[in-house]
Amino acid sequence: MKKIIFLNRFFAPDHSATSQLLSDLAFHLAACGNDVRVLTSRQRYDQPRAGLPETETIGEVAVYRLTTTHFGRSSLLGRGLDYCSFYLSMWRAALALAERGDILVAKTDPPLLSVVAMKVARRRGLRLVTWQQDLYPEIATLLGLPFVKGPLGRGLARLRDRSLRAAEANVVVGDRMADRLRSRGLSPDRIHVIPNWCNDEEIRPIARCDNPLRREWGLAGRFVVGYSGNLGRAHEFDTVLGAAEQLRDEPSIVFLLIGGGNKFDELRRRVKERSLDGLFRFIPYQELAVLRYSLGVPDLHWISLKPELEGVIFPSKLYGIAAAGRPIIAIAAEDGEIGSLVRSYDCGVVIAPGDSGALAAALRDLSTDPCRLAAMGQRARQMLDSDFTRRQAFARWRALLSDITSRSET
Repeated sequence: MKKIIFLNRFFAPDHSATSQLLSDLAFHLAACGNDVRVLTSRQRYDQPRAGLPETETIGEVAVYRLTTTHFGRSSLLGRGLDYCSFYLSMWRAALALAERGDILVAKTDPPLLSVVAMKVARRRGLRLVTWQQDLYPEIATLLGLPFVKGPLGRGLARLRDRSLRAAEANVVVGDRMADRLRSRGLSPDRIHVIPNWCNDEEIRPIARCDNPLRREWGLAGRFVVGYSGNLGRAHEFDTVLGAAEQLRDEPSIVFLLIGGGNKFDELRRRVKERSLDGLFRFIPYQELAVLRYSLGVPDLHWISLKPELEGVIFPSKLYGIAAAGRPIIAIAAEDGEIGSLVRSYDCGVVIAPGDSGALAAALRDLSTDPCRLAAMGQRARQMLDSDFTRRQAFARWRALLSDITSRSET
């Protein structure tokens, strides 16, 4: 039996988004009888010195954790060193583990991992699949990060494209990302759209009165505007902050943020500077076991994406919100992928980034219209059930990998 070998810096029990997605898929494929291996680091996303076991088997998946530096995300230099040490350790481990005909699936953490995977695949005669969670270096360039502009950025993009052309298949998480890759000359038959997912069997709509966290967090009787997950450079919060200023005298409305990220503490500081503490609550990441409750605490959720990042990244937190049956406030381009989904399914409201007045007005209206709110939440869950369930994503992955295996045997 040929092995399926996944490459990513994080894996269970880490709680980061890429880890959860990879862990879900790896466990599912192993349960279907596949020989699944994972090459990952010994770190957790928010604990670089975690020192997880070097080898173990989790749910029939053999996990090999590589020795790397562990500077974490506090500086670009330290992060770069962590990346480079992972490339080197992964190269050695993959060459030792892989055999001709195995499938090598490279995610995008660290960036450009597909380039190293391409070289391993060529040396060992492997079938390469890339799993694009975001497009690098485009995302770094658009976010204004140093060192990746101009000739260097263009050179990195060409190197990345070379690895994608060498792959049997490139899995992307949205149609706009597929469009970007096609525009760079990649063959359409090597681009496969498989959206990300959440545990929609576990995360179900819960009545507010039945949610213990609303009582535990002192939110009974409040209209809760939620944000759950990573708040990073790709996300915009000034629109929310401006709306909160206009809602200062609305005692029933509260903004609840659950998670972390590059911008999480910055927003907390800005809230304090503007004396908006009474309108905001900040809570750290919750364990997966309580996610079904924490997603159900808000009456609605907001998500955001800077318009220039359409097709470069997709906020997969949308699926958890929809699974919980909550409306979505999309602070994003109206004609972008998120905005189009929210409008076509009528499961929320699209707000142009920067239009704090429109956001404040929408929240006032929805806070006094529980019937409209409930209908939007029901349509959000229907959207998920029709097109974006975890079972559907797993079926697409199985079909893709089966097709690659059958081609390698002919």
